[in-house]
This record gives sequence, structure tokens and C-alpha cells, in this order.
Amino acid sequence: MTAQSPNSREIQLDPDELIISKTNATGHITYANRVFMRIAGYSEAQLLGKPHSIIRHPDMPRGVFRFMWKTLQAGQEFFGIVKNYTASGDFYWVFANITPDYGLNHQLHGYYSVRRQPCREAITAVQAIYSQMLNIEAQHSKIEAPDASMNWLLEQVRQQGTDYQSLVLQLNASALKSKAGAR
Repeated sequence: MTAQSPNSREIQLDPDELIISKTNATGHITYANRVFMRIAGYSEAQLLGKPHSIIRHPDMPRGVFRFMWKTLQAGQEFFGIVKNYTASGDFYWVFANITPDYGLNHQLHGYYSVRRQPCREAITAVQAIYSQMLNIEAQHSKIEAPDASMNWLLEQVRQQGTDYQSLVLQLNASALKSKAGAR
């Protein structure tokens, strides 16, 4: 099944909902929870065995995914704010935590991902960054684009005295503290 063309209808996760999925070592889905299926608009049969990129929204810079894969292949967990795509062309934002899944002999089995509703302030902050990354990617060849935008991103956060993972965690945590203080 192929997703429809993107539209501007946003689907929002409830604050207590978790999207959970597992993939094999090549990123093909081996498990999807019911929240994932409902939000993304795919049945279990339509998701299992498919590359997780089936939900990749065209507004997401390829450089973010290049960085994600480099982080995971280094055996580290990845945190990010990601815009995903539904089967009907809608979109939804998630605060993603992806970790490598190792077996007994430290052999990589795949990846485990838990995604939840991100803070609106964090989405707003990364949208400006992602927009610039997409502009950089448009100025490079398809092969060079992911590295060019990833390198730009890493340099931007380095200049702020941090790294991407810390920035994303800080953005989401700061917004959560603001909400808690407003109650």
C-alpha cells in the first residue's frame, strides 16, 4: 500500500499514548503496537516486513535520518522530534527514542522505538532547523544532500555548546516544565 500525497491535516497523539515498534537490523518492521497502526492508518499486515521509512514524511530532512543511523550504528540511543506520514496523507509529530536491540552475545537484532507526543514548543523550534536543512539538501546532489544537511545541523548545535540529542531533550523537557508550572 502506498501513502497518499501529503496534506495539511495533523493527527495528534494523546499525551498518554505511546507508539511502539520494533524493526530488524535493516529497519524493516517486525512489530507495531495498535496505537501505531491506528495513528499511521495501516493494518498490521501492511506494516510488518515493510521498511520503517513507509511513514517518513517528505518534510523531514534526510540529514536527520543519516544522523539517526550513525548514532544507532555506534550503539547509542537516538532521541529526535520527527514528522511522520499516515497512509491517508495526514501527518503527526513524535518525540522519538530509538535504541539498538542486542541479543545475548551483543549481536544486533534490530531496533526498538518508543514515540510519544512532543511539546508544541519543541516542534516549532525544530521546524525552523528542518526547513534550513531541506534548503541545504535542495542545493546538493541526492547522494551529497543527507551529509551536507547533517553536517550543517551538527555545526549549528555545536555552536550553541551542545549536541543534537541534548538539544532535543532540552527542548522537550523545557516545554514540559513550562506546562507543569502553568498548572
